[in-house]
Amino acid sequence: MAIATFVNDDQEIDGGDALPGFWCPSKDSSIDFARCLVSSVVASDRGFTMLVRTILILLTTALPAVAADKPVALRWFGQSCFQIEAANGKKVVFDPHAIIPFGGDKPEADILLITHEHDDHNQEAALPKNEKRVVRRGLKPTNPAKTQFDWNKIDETIDGISIKSFGTYHDEEDGKKRGKNGVFIVKVDGITFCHLGDLGHEITEKQAAAWGPIDVLLVPVGGIYTINGSTARKVVDTIKPKLYAIPMHCAVEGYDDLLPAREFLEDYKDYKNLSAVTNEFLIAPGTPPDAKGYGVVVLGWKKPEKK
Repeated sequence: MAIATFVNDDQEIDGGDALPGFWCPSKDSSIDFARCLVSSVVASDRGFTMLVRTILILLTTALPAVAADKPVALRWFGQSCFQIEAANGKKVVFDPHAIIPFGGDKPEADILLITHEHDDHNQEAALPKNEKRVVRRGLKPTNPAKTQFDWNKIDETIDGISIKSFGTYHDEEDGKKRGKNGVFIVKVDGITFCHLGDLGHEITEKQAAAWGPIDVLLVPVGGIYTINGSTARKVVDTIKPKLYAIPMHCAVEGYDDLLPAREFLEDYKDYKNLSAVTNEFLIAPGTPPDAKGYGVVVLGWKKPEKK
């Protein structure tokens, strides 16, 4: 049953002018509220001016409430490439590649985040063209030849999406073997994602505290060029994501340049395995943490076949 709100001649709605008295469903029921509000204003003697004000109120209150009900979509495209789609349709993509065994299905990106400059992580040209795309890089060149890099500090909000970067290394020797690596922390519709790029070492408690609370952690597990499965478990236990840990940068069917996720999954007997089903995982804003702790979700890199 909808909750009703009475608005009289002396009340304001969200800072607007007083409206003639009428009954409406509460704004928790956005669509019904909008219909009632418009109908009541049209019927009033204020006419067209008040109708315009009503539409503005609707755009700033009722419609965002509808969008907030939509889940955030997380999609994996193999290696370390993920796409996050917000409720408003904006798409964030991490670390695009052009690895042939993963096929030619490349994600659209309004915002592109590149953790570091290795060629299996920075292939913007492999994505569909978008002249309005915003690109942010976790590293910046320090010489004209662009052969040396330092961390690129990012802390900004783009189209309502918060983006922060943090510096790590690609190996256990402070970057002497494989250089530096960026970590991106992105907040979309209230859900905080952390993409670890090609992390090559364990994370300290101090680092985890500086990064803040994480809901969904995207963690490399395939070893050889990054942390392996057992080290990845230590990293996850240090960061302690509230909702999910999702493995990436590992061997899959048709691509065996890395180790499979098996070692990482050994201690997670009840993990959710979607690898043969879909590359997509939907997360509802406001999802509460499980009392047992974070869950582990394994995605496939192929879109589900259309039936």
